[in-house]
Amino acid sequence: MSKRVAVAFTGPSNSGKTTLVEKIAKILIKERKVAIIKNDPKDKAQFDVEGKDSHKFSQTGAEVVVTSPTRTTYFSQREKTLDDIVAMINDFDILLVEGLKTLPLPRIAVFRNKIDESYFSCSEAIAIDDTIDITTYTIPESIDILDLNNTAQIIEWIHAHAKQL
Repeated sequence: MSKRVAVAFTGPSNSGKTTLVEKIAKILIKERKVAIIKNDPKDKAQFDVEGKDSHKFSQTGAEVVVTSPTRTTYFSQREKTLDDIVAMINDFDILLVEGLKTLPLPRIAVFRNKIDESYFSCSEAIAIDDTIDITTYTIPESIDILDLNNTAQIIEWIHAHAKQL
């Protein structure tokens, strides 16, 4: 997988999306440059401390970049498209996206305890654990069923299905 590719993860709150993306990133980062985009649809995430200079600057509405010897943080007050974000990050081999159901990316829906069938229309695979009795659902044949706890299997699916950017 020498080309730049992307895959997305979706699912209900507390289904394990973040945990899965974190596990996969920790494995892939050993051999690839990994980038992650996390959607915050309810605008709850906090990235800056009130009273600090960077917070004061970001409150102006300007695009703000804070740089140090170990990291660079970008605060934007404008919505970005996937293309905008990819152009900003630029230096990666694989992009993992959590959320953003409307992006045209191969998508793994993550479920624990129960499957929300409304995700079938935007997913090519589902990752489930043993809390789900698969026989109680009608899963379309076009959707691959993955073991949520088998990161090797999920990474293999990603290598086979991720979209080239």
